[in-house]
Amino acid sequence: MAESIKIKKGLDIKLKGKAAETKSDALQSQFFSMRPDDFHGMTPKVAVKEGDAVKVGSVLFYDKANPDLKVVSPCSGTVEAVNRGERRKVLDIRLKSDGKFESVPFEKAQPSQLSSDEVKKVLLESGFFAFINQRPFDVVANPNDAPKAIFISGFDSAPLAPSYDYVFDYTQCKDELQLGIDALAKLTTGKVYVSIHKDSAARAFKELKGVAITEFEGPHPAGNVGVQINHISPINKGDIVWTISPYDVVAIGSAFKKGAIDFSRLVALVGSSVSKPSYYKTYPGAEIASVVKGQVTEENVRYISGNPLTGRQVSKDGFIGAFAHQITVIPEGNKNNEMFGWIMPRLNKFSTSHSYFSWLLGSKKEYVADTNINGGERAFIMSGEYDAVFPMDILPEFLVKAIMDKDIDKMEQLGIYEVAPEDFALCEYVCTSKIETQRIVREGLDYLRKELA
Repeated sequence: MAESIKIKKGLDIKLKGKAAETKSDALQSQFFSMRPDDFHGMTPKVAVKEGDAVKVGSVLFYDKANPDLKVVSPCSGTVEAVNRGERRKVLDIRLKSDGKFESVPFEKAQPSQLSSDEVKKVLLESGFFAFINQRPFDVVANPNDAPKAIFISGFDSAPLAPSYDYVFDYTQCKDELQLGIDALAKLTTGKVYVSIHKDSAARAFKELKGVAITEFEGPHPAGNVGVQINHISPINKGDIVWTISPYDVVAIGSAFKKGAIDFSRLVALVGSSVSKPSYYKTYPGAEIASVVKGQVTEENVRYISGNPLTGRQVSKDGFIGAFAHQITVIPEGNKNNEMFGWIMPRLNKFSTSHSYFSWLLGSKKEYVADTNINGGERAFIMSGEYDAVFPMDILPEFLVKAIMDKDIDKMEQLGIYEVAPEDFALCEYVCTSKIETQRIVREGLDYLRKELA
């Protein structure tokens, strides 16, 4: 019987625009973009030039510090451009698709019959390894490390997040998911942990073999892998754990089963500004327009690659992030000049306190949220707001203070090795001081990693 853990702290933000359980193919994306910034911790060395022909799985760039760690093309076609910014930083590699999605050679195999080194070599050569992250530091995993465990979150609790019960339908991906798990099991001497929601009906996760399954219940961020790690097997100094999305587990298993690399995935198009929120089959790096065309009629909206709390703002002409599994479209908040501002009693705005009377309408009411943060940054007051929505055994406000002071000893004592920026997204949301906690935590992790190198 699976272990059950109940999360009490947190906050579910009910927004309008959740995807209906219907799916269709997105329009054919003519261009694709792969951004080195999506693969945090890698220093990219470009392996292609403009005009080069590529297939799915062709190497686009690799890590200067570890050349075996590669990022590959999600489509077949040609390299349109290598875009650089200041100091010749690689911004992205732009690809023009031929629409065929031909794959580089990939040999069918049963991962359970391969050695650890053989599986690792295959994942490195095919580019799948770049989708494995490590903690501490929340960076792309180092293939030379030996993790004590690998963690996979089998549900997403973020606002408007895709339903994994629907995305990972048992009849469609059970074999691929199991093959992916078998491959990952070869990379650790510890366990592969899969966390599912207590009320999940996803048989694809519940019937996996060779994994330790843990059931979680409670509000967001119960679906964050960092919260799950904290409750299952906390990270101490010197420990290394790896994490990976089930989307990428399925992609790995599909390659072993079919003998071809295929990065296609179901992405949820969601948000109150979307006419018919639903699921679309598309690819990482594809054009946003290939999904949203005809679905967004408003002009003053924000496109987000990812969820509203942790996603990255993109333009309508932008591209889906390598790790994004939803596209969120919500109103911009730059034209809302409200009489008396926050002091007016309201029923149509969500509040984490009882500032508005909307709390009387119950927890099931859905709201239309815009991007207005209602004020600028203020003095950082230790008010206990963070602790109310932070379910890890860590003092979040004190940790953020220690990061701002660049006090390494205090950062270590306060548990920085266990966290990632996404774990502080709710803290940022409820913060009356308007502190950008996710940015601060990211800078703190990068600073600590550099100092300890």
